Amino acid sequence: MSTKWKVLLGFAFFMAVVFAVGLIFGSDGKKDSFQPQNEFKLEPWIPIQIGPLDMSINKAVLYLLLASALTVGTMVWISRRMHSKPNRTQTAVELAYDLTRNNITGNNLDRKMSLKWFPFLATLFFWIWFSNMIGYLPLPTNTAHPVDILGVEVPAFALYAATANISIPLVLTLVVWFSYHFEGVRAKGLFPYLKGWLPSGIEDMNFAFKAFVFVIECISQLVRVISLSVRLFANILAGHLLLLFMGGGLAVLLGLAALGVLTFPMAFVFYVFEVGLVATLQAFIFATLSAIYIGDAVAESH
Repeated sequence: MSTKWKVLLGFAFFMAVVFAVGLIFGSDGKKDSFQPQNEFKLEPWIPIQIGPLDMSINKAVLYLLLASALTVGTMVWISRRMHSKPNRTQTAVELAYDLTRNNITGNNLDRKMSLKWFPFLATLFFWIWFSNMIGYLPLPTNTAHPVDILGVEVPAFALYAATANISIPLVLTLVVWFSYHFEGVRAKGLFPYLKGWLPSGIEDMNFAFKAFVFVIECISQLVRVISLSVRLFANILAGHLLLLFMGGGLAVLLGLAALGVLTFPMAFVFYVFEVGLVATLQAFIFATLSAIYIGDAVAESH
């Protein structure tokens, strides 16, 4: 039997299973009580209110601590176990080091600035990577639907990522935004730095045109805050929503068990794609753009 017929028979068998499940279980009707957005709702575990500031401990704080602990712990553990003859772990570490040292930092900054900003950019990359990766590990954080184990209510397993909350990418972006402006002002002075926002070739233009271009550049600087933060947030959030709906959320929402049989294999494909590519790619893009912005701030010309 040819591969083509094997694939067609396999697909026909799979659709037959979906059809059989649909006939057996039918439709329970739409579940209005199921609210997928609640998976990203932050319920305070330990309420802490300081004036107008809500400093409550919730699952987002837990994921922040986990990502920070993994970043620090991994770097310290690796630094104490480096050998002249690399093992598999050290080889992987050296590849990650080369990625952050040369591709992210070295390609976008000169030697002096690379040495200065490499620790920050490497930490930024690894922290975002760890944060993204643990977001795809099921952890007992769902306190809205606890599981009763021997009379004790235990939080159910769920997927969540700190970077799927816009406040986290926004804070990271603001740190980068203020850092590269500070670096640019320190390297050139305030007015020369602002003058550097004007592209070369418009020196002979009138003042009104220069002012117009400067305003456009100011807007572009502000837009960077939105683009850098939303890119990370939207990609991680979209990935988790796809996993939520394809993994069974859509079947529960519509009350169709057969739909879950159809979408679950897609959820597995999405999961591999998110873990294998998106988590690393988004950390790489964020750190690379941060390096580009820092390099642009200290560049001689626009």
